[in-house]
Amino acid sequence: RADLTHGQVIEVLVANRLTAPAPLFRVGDWARDWAVEEVFGIEAELLNDDRLARALDAIAPHLDRLAGSVGAAAIGAFGLDTARIHWDMTSMSVHGAYPVEDQDEDYPMVRYGHPKDRRVDLKQVQAGLGVSADGGVPVHARVFDGGAGEVAQVVDAMKALRQLAGERRLLLVADSKLYSWGNIGALLDAGVDFIAPVPASKIGDEFWAGLDLEQAVPVDYTAEREERLPPDERGQYRVLEGEVQRIPGPRKRDPVLEVRRVLVHSTGSAEGQRQARDKRLAKAASDLEKVQRGAGGRYYNIPEKIAERIGVIARTRRVASCLRTTIG
Repeated sequence: RADLTHGQVIEVLVANRLTAPAPLFRVGDWARDWAVEEVFGIEAELLNDDRLARALDAIAPHLDRLAGSVGAAAIGAFGLDTARIHWDMTSMSVHGAYPVEDQDEDYPMVRYGHPKDRRVDLKQVQAGLGVSADGGVPVHARVFDGGAGEVAQVVDAMKALRQLAGERRLLLVADSKLYSWGNIGALLDAGVDFIAPVPASKIGDEFWAGLDLEQAVPVDYTAEREERLPPDERGQYRVLEGEVQRIPGPRKRDPVLEVRRVLVHSTGSAEGQRQARDKRLAKAASDLEKVQRGAGGRYYNIPEKIAERIGVIARTRRVASCLRTTIG
C-alpha cells in the first residue's frame, strides 16, 4: 500500500531544497516546521528517509530526461535566450567508506579525486551545471564520478547544451578547465563557439613582459559591478587581438590546434594584483626580518638553515618570482 506517490515526495523535496535544505533524515522535522501538511496535504510522519530514498531511486534512471524537460520548460516559460551558456563544475566531499563493490556501476560513483575544498582525505562526487547567460537560470545539470577528470566532461556537456540551444549558434562560456587539446578539438569539430581563459602556465612570463600596453585598443565597456561608480572611478579595458594560441596534442603525431587569442588588460584587475603583491611582499619582508634578527642564533646558526627558511617564506608568501635575497 502506497500512502504517497513518488511525484508527491519529489515535489516536497523540491520545496525543501528551495526553503531550508536538510538531510533526508531531517526532512520530516522540516515538514512539521514549514506547514507541509497544510500546503501539500502530506503528513510529516510519512516523509521518513527510507520513503524519500525510494523516490530518489525511482527517478534516478530518468534523471537526464527529467532535468532536460525542466530546462526546456524554463526556456519556454520565461523566454530564456540559450544561445550563450555558462558551464562550471564543482565537487562535494563525503564522509564514509563508500566501497566500490557496494555502489551501482550504472551511476556516478563516490571516489577519490581532486576536490575543490582540498579535502584529499575524503572521497567525492562531482556535479556540473549549465546556466543561461540570460538570467542565470539552470538549464542543464549532470553528476559525475568522483574520480572523473574535469576536462573530460566538457564534450558530453557541450552536446547536451547544444541541443538546448536548438538551431541557434551556441556560445559556451567556461573556466580554464575547458582548455585541453581533446576538449578544444571536439568543440572545433562540432562548430561550437567557446570562450575560456588560457591557464597562466600555458603562456610564459617573457611573453607578457614583451607586450606594449599602448598597442592595445581601448574598449567602451563597463563592468556591471562598477556601473554606479563615477566614470573616473571605473576600470578601463584594453584589448589586443590578432594573436594565435597554438595547442599541441599529447602525442607528437597529433595535429597542433590553433585558436584565436584575445588579450585583455583591466586597470582594475592590475591594481588589485598590485595591491595583493604588495601585501605578500610586506608579509615576506616581515618574516625575513625575523630571520635576520635571529641569524647566528640557535635556529639560524649556519647559512644553509637561513637559505632553507628563506625558501619556505618565498613559497608560502608566493613571492619567489619577485624576491631576491643574499646571505653575507
